[in-house]
Amino acid sequence: MVPAHIAPLLALFALIVTEAESSIPITGPALSSCASETPIFSCEEASPIKNTCCSPTPGGLVLATQFWSTYTGLEKKGQKLPKASWTIHGLWPDNCDGTFEQYCDLSRQYDPVPSPAKFSNGTVIPPYKGPRVDTFIRQFGREDLLVFMNKYWINQGAPNADLWAHEFSKHATCTSTFDIKCYGSSYKKHQDVIDYYDAAIRAYHQYPTFDILAASRIVPSNKTSYTLDQLERALTSQIGTTPYLGCRNNGTVLSEVWYFNHVLGTEQYGTFKPVRSSTASSCSKTAPIWYYERSRNSEQEVRVYGENRK
Repeated sequence: MVPAHIAPLLALFALIVTEAESSIPITGPALSSCASETPIFSCEEASPIKNTCCSPTPGGLVLATQFWSTYTGLEKKGQKLPKASWTIHGLWPDNCDGTFEQYCDLSRQYDPVPSPAKFSNGTVIPPYKGPRVDTFIRQFGREDLLVFMNKYWINQGAPNADLWAHEFSKHATCTSTFDIKCYGSSYKKHQDVIDYYDAAIRAYHQYPTFDILAASRIVPSNKTSYTLDQLERALTSQIGTTPYLGCRNNGTVLSEVWYFNHVLGTEQYGTFKPVRSSTASSCSKTAPIWYYERSRNSEQEVRVYGENRK
């Protein structure tokens, strides 16, 4: 029996909790139909996927991709790189055979500068001229998401939102679990966009590239170079298989890493199982590889060590 003087307080608490819960935006797909499906890893089942909302298909080889950049070109506007961290490139749905599709739904094309600008048949991919995707994020009240993306999902030479729009339009529209039909009758426009960004961030957290390399004493340096073997061994020791390492300047300057995965469940919430890269590294196997330090004033501290106390 609840004491009479406590009952009103409990009722008030229940009301506050209910209101708080109702204010949390739900942007994920409707997955109730997946409960009756047998969970499988993408690219590991010979028969076709029956419910394409429950497992990514045909792009079941999912790549969590990251950049190492040394500057943004927009430092004066406050667009800087996160200290002691690689940045997000995107989440890509390659087909199981290593091929890939792109810009699969032009009704969800939000990229202001599509790359490529045309399909192989010559059809132009129309540049998007509407509100930027960061306005979509704000419409869902996800200031928390926007703050994180502006710290860790950084573009070079153009606003961050241009990169975010490019990644969704080119890649998410080719992932079956982000199809609008998977969100059910209660779908709200751009819900899938927010969902993609959340999914890319979850995948990013699975692969702390900077920390893994640093633990093997591989840190950015303008004086010390490394070998491809050193880089691959360090990453493989923690993820269990070899990712793709990308280098520019004739394979001598480290700039990208792609983590290949099979997925159990949806790309949004499923379990990522690392698999060996199906793409050969563009880094030199013989020449020194430079993992350069960031340019002066091009990075900012984004880690939080504790709350300020008065």
